Amino acid sequence: MSESRKVPTITLVVAVSQNGVIGREGGLPWRLSSDLKRFKADTMGRPIIMGRKTFQSIGRLLPGRENIIVSRDRNFAVQGASVCADVEVALFCARGKAQEMGVDDIAVIGGGEIYRQTFGHADRLIVTWVLTSIDGDTRFPDIDLAIWRAVSSEDFPASEKDDYATRRVVYERQPI
Repeated sequence: MSESRKVPTITLVVAVSQNGVIGREGGLPWRLSSDLKRFKADTMGRPIIMGRKTFQSIGRLLPGRENIIVSRDRNFAVQGASVCADVEVALFCARGKAQEMGVDDIAVIGGGEIYRQTFGHADRLIVTWVLTSIDGDTRFPDIDLAIWRAVSSEDFPASEKDDYATRRVVYERQPI
């Protein structure tokens, strides 16, 4: 008897200001230590997909996760990570890694271009709304509430290690 495998869910994990900004000059435009702990919990033990610039801004592989980096640079290589030439190949690779790991979720962690290219593939969004408007040069795609339904929401006050209060909202894609 063969066991059928579920196609892994694709989840975009992102922090977004109220005006849609997610980055500035290659980095995050805020300090949110509390949210980084939630990010770690949301991505641990899963394949994660990120762009080369996001990887370089982090400066290292994220432990406990299968790191998949998208780069058009054929010479770009990182020991311990899979490097893929485009998002489609990265998604294929991540599906295989998820099956090997016995998990049913893939996390996309940025940056802006990778979010844009994977947005149409996503099944779930885990959005930390940063409760401020801020200047920046990288934006997250608009979330159309005719397509996405909020299934949970939780507010977090700013701790002494956070620049702003946040609201964590999980959205699921609505069936067509």
